[in-house]
Amino acid sequence: MSRIYQPLDDFKIVELPEKQLPFWKIAGPGAILVGLSIGAGEIVIWPRIAAEYGGGMVWAAVLGVFLQLWINFEVGRWTIATGETVYTGYSRIWRGFAPLFIVLTVVGWIAPGWARASGLALKALLIGPDGWGSDTFWTIITFAAVAFILFGPKMVYQSVEGTVEALVAVVTIGLILVAIAVGSMDTWKELGSGLINVGYKHPDMSVKQMFIALVFAGAGGTANLFYTFYLRDKNIGMGAQLPGLQNPLRGRSETVPATGFLFEETEENHRRFTAWWRYVKRDQMLFFWALNTFTILLFIFGALAVLYPKGIVPEAGKLIDDEAEILKEIWGAPGRVIFLLVGVATLFGTQLALVDGVSRSISDIIYTNFRGARHRSLSWWYLLVAGIWIVGGCVITFVMEQLNVSELGFLFNAAYMGGFAMAIYVPLTLYMNRRFLPKFAKPKRFSTVMMLIASAVYIGFAISSIVWEVKQFFGG
Repeated sequence: MSRIYQPLDDFKIVELPEKQLPFWKIAGPGAILVGLSIGAGEIVIWPRIAAEYGGGMVWAAVLGVFLQLWINFEVGRWTIATGETVYTGYSRIWRGFAPLFIVLTVVGWIAPGWARASGLALKALLIGPDGWGSDTFWTIITFAAVAFILFGPKMVYQSVEGTVEALVAVVTIGLILVAIAVGSMDTWKELGSGLINVGYKHPDMSVKQMFIALVFAGAGGTANLFYTFYLRDKNIGMGAQLPGLQNPLRGRSETVPATGFLFEETEENHRRFTAWWRYVKRDQMLFFWALNTFTILLFIFGALAVLYPKGIVPEAGKLIDDEAEILKEIWGAPGRVIFLLVGVATLFGTQLALVDGVSRSISDIIYTNFRGARHRSLSWWYLLVAGIWIVGGCVITFVMEQLNVSELGFLFNAAYMGGFAMAIYVPLTLYMNRRFLPKFAKPKRFSTVMMLIASAVYIGFAISSIVWEVKQFFGG
């Protein structure tokens, strides 16, 4: 095995950089994670659940976001303390986690459900859902836009952050307008009842469907781990010791250290770590938890107000257009345009952040772990993976379209596989932080308890889903 893996250097001992700028001048990493979170889970999966089953399971959406808040805290803890990605931390525990997380990332995200849904929403906005062009054609359009954003500017992160923040603003304002247009006291009451109806599962909903819904309330799957890259590129904590990811098409790339740093347990480092840790908590509570919970409730509210009363359970590829058409009846043509804009912004933001995050993840794992990989720069690997991912996404969409496989199948598969990934990496992240970090930087009791609860939830659902699959296979 030593012939395959590049040895990992020990942590270098350095001073933890001091936090000098105020929060709002370095805000941004949490906002990109929100852009990922308000993707298909919020605009497709949870509204579809509300349209089919009503609002009785809203509590699970709120719980899903809340559990992921604690996961993101611990991902952030590792990166501000070491400057490493969590993938490198996992490899310090066992080298086999390197290929395992490549497989989990590929299996979870390879089917480009968001790209196809994004293309369908753009098509509906510009020429109508029955207009000219195949799903593949419109998917290629959205992937071309992703490539332009990723490989136009010099620094990849700044381009992604600016674009996603603008899209999140469009989504939030649009959703507030939609809620004003369709809102009624009865719908608000139903939403409130679902919030306190903790533990309820509709009898027609399988444990597999519930697992999928819980995973996609928030970022979900390995997407929560992308936070590690956004902190590094924003120079947060020990991430300031490493250069940001540069666009290899726009000039010479810097050599990026494959491993990170630790700091001595001094009073000054303790003070600095506390300042960075407060930043991570504020970033995640404000952007991920508060904004994500707000938007997912508004998406569910819209479905409860316009789809559920009419008994409309949208077909694959039709949910966004169905809601837009009903808003057209209420508000006229502007209502339809507003919701389609929300749909395009939501799904394209997720598509952009996913291509970026997946490419960062796979390139980082390869560059850090495998012999010979460092003969090329990290940004070269990023370009290679992103290019393969974009071309592959277009090809897979074409094949799936010929086989009449819907984008919903893509999305549910991603959430299901992502749930099993979370059952592995949530307890692993807690173990890693407690094993390697300096004493005052380790998770405290409450954070440990919350991560143990999250681990139990995802592992429990993963095991229950496997049992369910076995029963289905044997006709039970």
